[in-house]
Amino acid sequence: MEQLRRVVSNCSIKDPGSIFLSQKQFEIVIRSVVDTIRLSGESDDPQVQNFLARLFDYYKKIEMAASENKSRITNSRQISEGQVLKILVSGTGVFKSEVVKNVGNFLTVSRPVSNKRSTSMQWHGQKISIYFWREDDAGYVFDTEVVDEVFSKGISSLKVEHVANLSRTQKRKSMRVKFNKAAFLYLVNDSDNPHQLEKSPGLRCMLEDISDSGCAFRVNGQASAGMRFKVQFSINRVPVCMPATVRSVDYFHETNTSIVRMESDPLPIVTRNRILCEVFNLLPEYDEDELPFRVLEEEADAEQGSSVGQMESVNV
Repeated sequence: MEQLRRVVSNCSIKDPGSIFLSQKQFEIVIRSVVDTIRLSGESDDPQVQNFLARLFDYYKKIEMAASENKSRITNSRQISEGQVLKILVSGTGVFKSEVVKNVGNFLTVSRPVSNKRSTSMQWHGQKISIYFWREDDAGYVFDTEVVDEVFSKGISSLKVEHVANLSRTQKRKSMRVKFNKAAFLYLVNDSDNPHQLEKSPGLRCMLEDISDSGCAFRVNGQASAGMRFKVQFSINRVPVCMPATVRSVDYFHETNTSIVRMESDPLPIVTRNRILCEVFNLLPEYDEDELPFRVLEEEADAEQGSSVGQMESVNV
């Protein structure tokens, strides 16, 4: 607390207690610590990094609480068009669908499909459970009934009854931000140190988002849940390695691409702090002539090959 008091004093904040009530004031404190670490060269000091990590833990707590209150929904009428859905039919299986239209008295979803089960089944009158993950929010589930099979926007679709009591399931554990950046993918060899940086290029992929507890990336081919990978990329020209386990995969047959969502292993404190600096937009912009860190030789090539069409393919 004494260390925090000194930082607040250096930031010329008139009311020190205000940092616990204002996100903006607390951000000033964290930014000051990040700048001090950068200018003093104390980035490898465990005590300094531990202090920064504790600041991030508190800031993440108040940021997520504020974001949760703004973003949560309670009614199926609030689901956005294009939202990806998983539909469970008891005794039959799980199907994939998405919201086609959400106006009027019914929710219209695309006709559910499954690679493992026949989609010629009759849906009218079927009782279903609908699961979905709402971006920057949480998971939701509700039970409903199919009232009609229709064509909507030229797509074979189902009309389902609205529900006014959505159940909120798993909440996100971390703040995630969009992170459109080329990266390299490697299979994890558990006999080696999974956090060790690789020197040779791996399988090319495109990061979609990032947090201190995982990431999502797009890759050609099809991946499977439970696989162990590590993703290597750079943040502000500093190489970062994130070993993780695949938790879910959305495969798009038309383009033969997958969006893979991974849960990270516990990260070294320096790596976690650097990622959180990116998540909360606290890293400075460097001029090309003043880059303070070694750049991976492969990074420039990776950024040039950032389109999906140039990614290599994984089939695991």
